[in-house]
Amino acid sequence: MAQKPSIPKGTRDFNPEQVAKRNYIFDTIRGAFETYGFQPIETPSFENSDTLMGKYGEEGDRLIFKILNSGDYLAKANEKAYSEKDSNKLTSSISEKALRYDLTVPFARYVVQHQNEIEFPFKRYQIQPVWRADRPQKGRFREFFQCDADVVGSKSLWQEVEFIQLYDAVFTALKLGGITIKINNRKILSGIAEVIGASDKLIDFTVALDKLDKIGEEKVKEEMLGKGISEEGISKLQPLFTLSGSFESQIHSLESILNASEEGKKGIEELAFINKAIKELGLQTAALQLDVTLARGLNYYTGAIFEVSAPEKVKMGSIGGGGRYDDLTGIFGMKNISGVGISFGLDRIYLVIEELGLFPETVTKNIEVLFINFGDDEALFSLKAIKQLRLQGINAELYPDAAKMKKQMNHANKREIPFVVLVGDEEMKSNTFTLKNMNSGEQFKLSLQELINHIK
Repeated sequence: MAQKPSIPKGTRDFNPEQVAKRNYIFDTIRGAFETYGFQPIETPSFENSDTLMGKYGEEGDRLIFKILNSGDYLAKANEKAYSEKDSNKLTSSISEKALRYDLTVPFARYVVQHQNEIEFPFKRYQIQPVWRADRPQKGRFREFFQCDADVVGSKSLWQEVEFIQLYDAVFTALKLGGITIKINNRKILSGIAEVIGASDKLIDFTVALDKLDKIGEEKVKEEMLGKGISEEGISKLQPLFTLSGSFESQIHSLESILNASEEGKKGIEELAFINKAIKELGLQTAALQLDVTLARGLNYYTGAIFEVSAPEKVKMGSIGGGGRYDDLTGIFGMKNISGVGISFGLDRIYLVIEELGLFPETVTKNIEVLFINFGDDEALFSLKAIKQLRLQGINAELYPDAAKMKKQMNHANKREIPFVVLVGDEEMKSNTFTLKNMNSGEQFKLSLQELINHIK
């Protein structure tokens, strides 16, 4: 009995309509990237494991897909690790490569490897799939595309300002109003950790804080206690859990909370600069919001942190995010190269646009006219016309088989093709074409030029 075909959990097939809609989003994002001066690059789908491991925190490392070494991978495995069932040591001896977890770390590796070819500041964009061994759920997949834009080689905060404008430009172009660009600064998080006496537990603190909107205040406090952060320190965080109001009022509140932390005060200054610039420049449809609990849980952010939320009426996680990373390339031996970047979550953006019914009808436009096949002579005559239609930018095709007329017409209806062309002996003799409008049922006898004009 033949095996029933299936695909791995967290992956998907895409039909022609879905691919067309995805391409609409890709093209919109790509167009904005290029308008803002970003250049495209691509990196391999898998990297050496040591390039990726240790860059995303403990939780991120667990979600990296490892690739088994080719051949008899167990032959050279660490026997002690195998006998003791030490999975970490065993994995390192049977797997030297891994699927990329995101596009940022591979980009940092790219910059270091190609530093002599790059003109800094370097603005790059990258649209490629990534893989995470996550638990599949709505809007979360194990294979998905990221659309990233980064600048390396500049510490200027004007880059952060431009990225906020870029987010606004893309979502405005997609007719996706009501999105919120949340911003925080890692220096503020470091300052808070310092104030509560948990500087040595900054990663534990930020990972827990980043879960506030998912698990709530009490669970976050429990997790912090479990990580060794004192009750006294956690009590000092209380103002953060209730911080609200305008960007300016939150900044004012933070100034009093962080007056004893130089690092924290620097983060406040950076956020104030960005907010002032955006207020002067204005945004088209997006809103900028300060969220001091935003941490994103990644080790490499050192300055601004971004996260984009879908409109409130749509229940969806973040649809974009990013931040400043001053020392990411230092991991690969290239010091003092600052970078900042953002990412668009293609799959979640697709779900939001679909739920709100915002895809333009023209996105799924396919074949505009189908030529009915009555035999070889008629088919050849039709293909000569089809060639001219295609040169005029009209999507046209010939039904491949000289099947019954009803079957060919049903095919056009099922594919929602608006026009069919019938070519018989009479049309061939008079060098004309009978065009049928499949919606109205009207028929016209036209010359080739008239046919082109009518369809256009």
